[in-house]
Amino acid sequence: MWRAVALTLFPEMFPGPLGESLAGKALKEGVWSLEAVDIRRFAKDRHGTVDDAPFGGGAGMVMKPDVLSAAIEAVAMPRVPKVLLSPRGAPFSQARGRELAQGPGVVLVCGRFEGVDERVIEAQALEEISVGDFVLSGGEIAAMAVMDCCVRLLPGVMGEPASANEESFEDGLLEYPHYTRPASWTGPDGTERRVPEVLVSGHHGKVADWRRLQREEITRRRRPDLWARRQVAKVNDEK
Repeated sequence: MWRAVALTLFPEMFPGPLGESLAGKALKEGVWSLEAVDIRRFAKDRHGTVDDAPFGGGAGMVMKPDVLSAAIEAVAMPRVPKVLLSPRGAPFSQARGRELAQGPGVVLVCGRFEGVDERVIEAQALEEISVGDFVLSGGEIAAMAVMDCCVRLLPGVMGEPASANEESFEDGLLEYPHYTRPASWTGPDGTERRVPEVLVSGHHGKVADWRRLQREEITRRRRPDLWARRQVAKVNDEK
């Protein structure tokens, strides 16, 4: 069983959306487990203090190293990555999600306030991960995003395993457009829009070619950073 542990000041936020749909079904079936641990349990005083003012001054508060480290120690598992959700972390990717899903689980530290005492990050060898170039009120939503990415990659969670192979980011490309019935549809603007003829042709080879070209064009246009990275990788492979 793949195990996820969330260290948080708000354990009641979990499982949240992870209790529904594919992730929720897999959770009920025991494909994976989720434990939300309250960091405040490890506070040293009767007030449950988990933060303090930063040395050097500045706005906000910082999570205390002794409290947070004790919480991490209590849930740490051999060979299980310890991740801190942080806007300064490395961008989370589909590839990293797949690596985590192939392991025994993950411990996710949900930061709050202005951040976490740097000494805990060093002492606990926390891997800092960011889910985007923006700031959230805490790491809980980011932790859920990481968990959802990993869980859907676990064996048996997705109804059709092959569907994951053509999703966005799996091979450095974004996904191709999707269409379903009716073949002709008139939208609210009064324009008739038809499904591309190749998709109703029944020619699987042409459909595959169309989807590949669409993926390349959409990636090149919408994510030039991914396209450039892919081109560099292709050149290196040809050397």
